[in-house]
Amino acid sequence: MSKIAIVTDSSASLPRELVERYGIHIVPILLIHKGRTYRDGVDITPQELYRRLREDRHLPTTSAPSVGDFLRVYARLSQEAEGIVSIHLSPKLSAVYTAALTASRMVEGVPIRVVDCRTAAMGQGFVVLEAARAADEGCNLAEVLHRIEHISSRINILATLDTLEYLHRSGRVPAAAALLGSLLKIKPIFYLEDGHADVLEKPRTRAKAVQRMLEIMETRVGSNPVHVAVMHADALEEAKRLRGEVASRFNCVELFITEFTPVMGAHTGPGLLGLAFWAEG
Repeated sequence: MSKIAIVTDSSASLPRELVERYGIHIVPILLIHKGRTYRDGVDITPQELYRRLREDRHLPTTSAPSVGDFLRVYARLSQEAEGIVSIHLSPKLSAVYTAALTASRMVEGVPIRVVDCRTAAMGQGFVVLEAARAADEGCNLAEVLHRIEHISSRINILATLDTLEYLHRSGRVPAAAALLGSLLKIKPIFYLEDGHADVLEKPRTRAKAVQRMLEIMETRVGSNPVHVAVMHADALEEAKRLRGEVASRFNCVELFITEFTPVMGAHTGPGLLGLAFWAEG
């Protein structure tokens, strides 16, 4: 394994093949539904989660991994690695970062750096991926952390939802509550920046929302080489069409389709479609 081990949580929504290729260690966030606890992406699939959401008004809740969950991963890796970098959701969005930080202080013998990547979903995934690539290239701890800081400042996330109901009920984005009560039929575009999610624009239709996301992306990246993930929650066919649009309009270094994990999907509900991207140059 690399001298620097890379750890993250399941909200990063990284494609499985990349997790395996770079030896990234995933600590699952927990989903609780009707008294039973599931490990995100391990004990429950996205398809099962969306089926339950459609059939049952009882909304699942989520919980950060325990300090012990992180401690077990760090203790094992400390026997093999020279350093550990653990990259997580902003503490503004989840208690995951705090649990990881607490666990890191309980392990001796190897430096552990817990990083707030200031983003989520595949925005977080891109930060993790670049850290893993740096580690794979033989970078030391300081160099991996420098790469993380460089990438984190460039991440963009835009998304539109099929319904605001789940986001409103999750309480993660207060603006969703105001929009839910609006008489207007809108498909707002949300953005995530520095751990804060809010509404960027309020298109009237989903098609317009998708086109505006592409236009906003074009304004931000221009002709620069860009790394892109098309994100979706139970909207694969739309994601494929959006991927085609992105491929034809941008200078893509890499372009993925990533599905929201059950824990992420529990907050957005089915139908989310979005873009995570960062530009070189």
